[in-house]
Amino acid sequence: MIKIELQCCSVLFILLLLSDQLYSQNIESVFKILNKKNEPVSFASFNVVKRIDTLVFQQKNSDSAGIARFMLEKNVQYIVKVTSVNYLPLEKGVTITPSHNVFSFIADELPRTLQGVTVTSSRLLMRQEDDKTIVDPEPIAAASTNAYEILEKTPGIFVDQDGNVYLSSMTPAAIYINGREMKMSTADIATMLKNLPPNAISRIEILRTPSAKYDASGTTGGIVNIVLKKGVKPGMTGSATAGAQQGNYSNQFFSFNLNNNDGKKSSYLNLNYSRRNSFEQIITDRLFAPDSMLSQKAFTIYPGTVYFGGIGFTKSLSRKWETDYGGSVSYNTFDNNTENQSAIKKISTEDTITNNSNWVNNNGYTLNIRNDLEVTKKIDTVGSEWSNDIFQNYTSNNSDQAFSTFFYSPFFLRTSGDGISDNKRNFFTAKSDLKLKMQRRFTLETGIKFSWLRFKSVTNYFNESSGVRTKDIGRTNTFRYNENINSLYMQGSKTLGKNIIIKLGARLENTNMDGRQFIPSDTSFTIHRTDLFPYVYLSKKVMTIAGYELRSYLVYRRTITRPGYDQLNPFPRYIDQYLSEVGNPTLRPQFTKNYEANISVDERPLIAVGYNDTKDIFTNVIYQADSSRSVAYRTYDNLGTNKELYLRGLGVLPPGKKYFFVLGAQYNHNFYQGLYEGKPLSFKKGTWTFFTYHQLKLDKRSQITLNGFMRIKGQQQFYELSNFGALNTSINRQFMKQKQLIVTLSMNDIFYTNQNDFKIQQGSVNASGNRRADSQRFGINIRYNFGIRKKEESNEMFNVESPEKSN
Repeated sequence: MIKIELQCCSVLFILLLLSDQLYSQNIESVFKILNKKNEPVSFASFNVVKRIDTLVFQQKNSDSAGIARFMLEKNVQYIVKVTSVNYLPLEKGVTITPSHNVFSFIADELPRTLQGVTVTSSRLLMRQEDDKTIVDPEPIAAASTNAYEILEKTPGIFVDQDGNVYLSSMTPAAIYINGREMKMSTADIATMLKNLPPNAISRIEILRTPSAKYDASGTTGGIVNIVLKKGVKPGMTGSATAGAQQGNYSNQFFSFNLNNNDGKKSSYLNLNYSRRNSFEQIITDRLFAPDSMLSQKAFTIYPGTVYFGGIGFTKSLSRKWETDYGGSVSYNTFDNNTENQSAIKKISTEDTITNNSNWVNNNGYTLNIRNDLEVTKKIDTVGSEWSNDIFQNYTSNNSDQAFSTFFYSPFFLRTSGDGISDNKRNFFTAKSDLKLKMQRRFTLETGIKFSWLRFKSVTNYFNESSGVRTKDIGRTNTFRYNENINSLYMQGSKTLGKNIIIKLGARLENTNMDGRQFIPSDTSFTIHRTDLFPYVYLSKKVMTIAGYELRSYLVYRRTITRPGYDQLNPFPRYIDQYLSEVGNPTLRPQFTKNYEANISVDERPLIAVGYNDTKDIFTNVIYQADSSRSVAYRTYDNLGTNKELYLRGLGVLPPGKKYFFVLGAQYNHNFYQGLYEGKPLSFKKGTWTFFTYHQLKLDKRSQITLNGFMRIKGQQQFYELSNFGALNTSINRQFMKQKQLIVTLSMNDIFYTNQNDFKIQQGSVNASGNRRADSQRFGINIRYNFGIRKKEESNEMFNVESPEKSN
């Protein structure tokens, strides 16, 4: 199979390399806009007009590198007009020839003498750039207290109660920071993002179908890449932020951010302290045995304290070489408490068979240390570069647990126990990527990557009954897990004629997994496999309407989801007296083929339809341990296939005036077929998700925002969810002469609708319940921006908000 796919990719790739221009009268023209510090001006608006016919024009925004590309006629004169926030309008005349089709412009900042002049910008909140959607976070950052809230408010991104992020699929997306996968748990990533100030994010890249450049593993649900700022403003700038939120429990936080840029090098420092607390309540009714029902009500509070520090610098070693370092340390303490009331009743008579209360306390800490070093060589001025990156991520989790159970009927009995858990994870990657902008509008990308994961877990538990303390062999274990993935990719893109862009690529990944359990019994597994993952991307201009370009995209990629050690380890893990958790050593990886077609208007995403075809899908399931159904166990299993169809639509009124909004909807339909507990499985479920974001400028210093989502007939694996959603609002105002002080008042989950009923009825498992959390909160956030600039710089440095500028 690999050989056939490799041959097909090779033939297509060779044809792509050898193909000539279909329309020799048009030339790809590259325009780059820089400021006087030789820094790119991102998201500048380009308007290219024919000199002899001003009714013929094209409009685009520059990308994050300050580059905009147009297909223009050879030997024809054009007028290029460039506008951007904080810069004077620019107008230049150019003539396009085969030997002169790359142009660089220098933008002048608005002088201080322009008193009373207002410059408005139509800077896009979301725009399509190649095979990814770029989100400008600044309009949202003004009404957010941290980076996690920005993700929650970004239209088209859905964040569930556990912190999982969803894009097009019902499979969670992978979270990257500065282009690197964190290899951290969902809870740890959420904690890290909650400790990043909102103005620390430069942009958010949404890759629903990532190219061959990105890992094939874990990207079935797409990628959300959060790109952080690196001190791009000249001089020394920073901010101090403090705030609090109040629900049933309260949160308090403080952060300090400092950036310095002297033109040759830049650096940053982020410090954050937060004290958080919240609750979660889960009520469950499960058919326990013939004519009996198990009812459980679990209430958990999550107090914790987080300390976070991050540093980094970027330095130009020469005109072509640049080095970039970033590092962070976070220390999270927690002291969680759970009370679980359980009762078993006969359904026919409603008589209580037994009831008990279970108390569990978990306290400990999580330490995370990240280091990253990147060295980049700029090969030319049109975007060719060679980048090399080394990344290390170390996590240590240590917790002490104490638990006790009181049985009240049919007789009184008390049992208790305690234990410790110590987990250490060390993740290391090294990669090298090469991008070459070649002749005839051809771009070649290739690279290699090596990753190593070392994981060790030690748990030691004891039970105590009637004063006798014994080892709990059901929860005491020691295991290690090693993972090595080696990958190689190559992809090429070519512009054919005026309007067609095609990109073909393939990624080869070699996987080596080795797991071994030492205590309580010696079990081990080893996996070695090599897989090929092709990628195809096609983009074509459909038409131009009133100067706006309508462009269509077709994308295909194959991905893999590999089971982790916790999902493979066969030893049972005790949850409570009615439920245990066990891995499945026979679990196979699942493979997904994704097809998507979408349309954008003037780089704004409009509509998309996609299809995910997954083989050997594995998911979390609950099976009965024996025929009595008195004990169940939670595990993972390959159930068969899943065919998912999704449809997404988005409507935008662009920012730049007093009001803008985003409205969108997405429909997902999943069809599972296979075996569940050895019996045929056929499960269909359709889910609608609606989302919106509104922003209204009350005056030059105040704005109000409203955002929310609603999910109808939701689904989480085989759990069916009731309708739920949330509506959030905030109002902020800028104070002081230079608008350095920003005060934000917010209200999250206004109507307390972010809670849901759930049910599962598969095989012999029949359960239902309700889940809610501390989601309804009122908050206040105070941010002070400060800075020191050189005298020749504009004193507009304090205006961090971009929607409208006035002085």
